[in-house]
Amino acid sequence: MSGRTTPVLLVTGLDEDARAATMMGLQWDLPRAVVVEHRLDVAEQRLTRLVSDVTGVVEHGTQDLAHACVSCALREDIVPTLERLASDGRWEVVVGVLPVAAEAFQVCRVLTLDPAAAPSVRIHGVLAAVLGPGVLEDVLGDDLLEERGLHTSVDDRRGVGETTASLVEYADVIVAVDDLDDAGADLLGALARPRTTLTDPTRIDTAALVAGVHDHSGTEAWVHAVRRGPLPSVRSDHVWQTELRSDRPLHPERLLEHIDVLGGGPRRSRGCFWLPTRPSTVGVWEGAGGQLSVGSGVPWGMKAPLTRIVVTGLESESRRDRKKLVDTFHRCLLTDREVAQRGVLWEADEDGLEPWLGPVRGEEVH
Repeated sequence: MSGRTTPVLLVTGLDEDARAATMMGLQWDLPRAVVVEHRLDVAEQRLTRLVSDVTGVVEHGTQDLAHACVSCALREDIVPTLERLASDGRWEVVVGVLPVAAEAFQVCRVLTLDPAAAPSVRIHGVLAAVLGPGVLEDVLGDDLLEERGLHTSVDDRRGVGETTASLVEYADVIVAVDDLDDAGADLLGALARPRTTLTDPTRIDTAALVAGVHDHSGTEAWVHAVRRGPLPSVRSDHVWQTELRSDRPLHPERLLEHIDVLGGGPRRSRGCFWLPTRPSTVGVWEGAGGQLSVGSGVPWGMKAPLTRIVVTGLESESRRDRKKLVDTFHRCLLTDREVAQRGVLWEADEDGLEPWLGPVRGEEVH
């Protein structure tokens, strides 16, 4: 069996019923599949594993973790179990149902960076299961995972909106369970990677999934903070999308002053930005439902820095608020006068963003 790989499908999601319906839809059409479902109990610091196929339960076990988090679960059980099932030879497909709120990229990147960790595993598809009636609230609401009991570790401070959007943006197939209205479908379509399929549990194209639809490099490019190429236009009566884009950096003080306007509201926003005080640092922007996370990414390197934040919202939002968003963004950019006086690379000991981006490093300014 040396060199043999088995197709693996990963199921992600926040809603238990949506994940279960998606799992059942796959099992129904794939009688030669084995399903492994992992559940993470943060309070008990325990990971539960349930393996089943058409004959019933194959194994059921639990494992105590030193730290109840997805990273530990991946390392200690999820990836090893996928490899063990994929190499077994009894099944043609492995379906891995990840813990609630766990992200598929955490598995895909481990397998890409360390192929020896699971040489029999090949990711053929990533599915995001969502509950149709709750999509708008899940993406654009301001709940935290912890408030719903969905957090994956004691220090998981992610928002429900950011997490749901991230799962959708990484998916090859989005499975909507129960009624999904036009606004919800258009919102998912605006966030999803081009050619991502939107379906329900009874219409999953399992043949295409088993054949392989997951393009790791293409998916990573889509979810990357820095996207330089053109994006598909959004044509919808329910959803709007705009790009806040400039080759100029944002002024640190004005960014902090207006960050509630740029990152607030019932919107999904993500992208990159740069600051004159941190000329080599990629600023990473992730927001949804009024919850905003900013951080530092890999350096710009030899590529020119840019600020590009893509914002998606509902047409029910007033045009005045949308105009205020765009106008505020342009006010936060360096002005012609500031560029003429100081340039776009500033020497500074601090810029006010230390709590999010760390100390200003002694970068060489030319």
